[in-house]
Amino acid sequence: MDGQAPRERQATHLVAMMQRLGIDPSGGAVPRLSLIYATAFHRCDACSCKQACRDWLDRMPQSVAFAPRFCPDADILFELQVDQQGLAHITGEHVADTWR
Repeated sequence: MDGQAPRERQATHLVAMMQRLGIDPSGGAVPRLSLIYATAFHRCDACSCKQACRDWLDRMPQSVAFAPRFCPDADILFELQVDQQGLAHITGEHVADTWR
């Protein structure tokens, strides 16, 4: 084991997944998104596919278009991608740069 508490490891998986999808992990600080981020965290925490997730993250390139089918947060992550792309379009930011 790596010595991290399970919740810390899982939060890292969610953040890594969000970064691969070009989603700003700090977006949960925005009041209208905080419940969505909390829901994603809790779904991820309860997910039975933790090893599959880790394997997927290890295999995939640094930027991907969609979350894997086994991910219980795939719908939320897709919505966050769409919301972030809309915001980037309005502000003129490049989507890949919005999470840095």
